[in-house]
Amino acid sequence: MGSFEAHVVTAADGCQSPAGLCTAGRVWGGIQGSYAFTMTNAIPNGEPTVPTVLFFTGHSIVTLKSGDVVLGTDTGAIDLPPGQGGFASLITFHPGGSGSTANATGQIRLRGEFDPIAGTTSGDYFGTICTP
Repeated sequence: MGSFEAHVVTAADGCQSPAGLCTAGRVWGGIQGSYAFTMTNAIPNGEPTVPTVLFFTGHSIVTLKSGDVVLGTDTGAIDLPPGQGGFASLITFHPGGSGSTANATGQIRLRGEFDPIAGTTSGDYFGTICTP
């Protein structure tokens, strides 16, 4: 259990998201370190009463305080402008992959707020990362 905060990363700063959204920030609490998120896909939810809510997938790279790098696949929903900015996601950590230094497993569930004017996200998480 813990918290996170991040800022939006633009294409000029290295965001290579095909869906147009990257963030980078820090995580603290049970998991401590920094992270970078790249959205890889976003699709409309199909419900006309909440057209600003999109389902998304993406990838997270978490650099733990120990220096270990763990990789996760994100799935979730986000309410983009002019919506209210809430989001929830599930990050599933998996072993291996380019850039990984730890064969991590586990899941964390996030809930938070996206502030497009400030270019920030923040919220809390619950779950674990298991490293060998």
